[in-house]
Amino acid sequence: MQFNPTIIDHFTNPRNAGEIADASGVGTVGHPVCGDIVRLYIKVDKKGADEVISQVKFKTFGCTAAIATSSVATEMIKGKTIADALAIKDEDVAKALGGLPAIKMHCSVLAHDAIQAAVADYRKNTGKTDLADKVQKENQAHEEKELLARKK
Repeated sequence: MQFNPTIIDHFTNPRNAGEIADASGVGTVGHPVCGDIVRLYIKVDKKGADEVISQVKFKTFGCTAAIATSSVATEMIKGKTIADALAIKDEDVAKALGGLPAIKMHCSVLAHDAIQAAVADYRKNTGKTDLADKVQKENQAHEEKELLARKK
């Protein structure tokens, strides 16, 4: 499989790899078919009325595209408000890498879902559970959709 230079760069030189010991939120998501697992750690600081992601790290067990999408996703949300991070779509992650082969688009979905899960965990940890429930349901729907697509 051929990957573009941006994907190869993020795979061979991943940005923000590791974990945050005192993370404000941690999101773990996986793909039931290929076995990729992404764990995203965020540290959130209050800046006035805004909640800003000041640090972000990831640990990914998976293929080239899974590591590259995790890496670029961390760059996309670092320094952003929670609202801005939540606005990032899986298509934005793929676009930031210059595109992904169709068979690897699920990796951008994993990165998106990991952002959502980390923010949901942060919200739960701060007593705001509304988002946590919504994200859990959306992630389950994504997984079911992927499984159905693979069965066709």
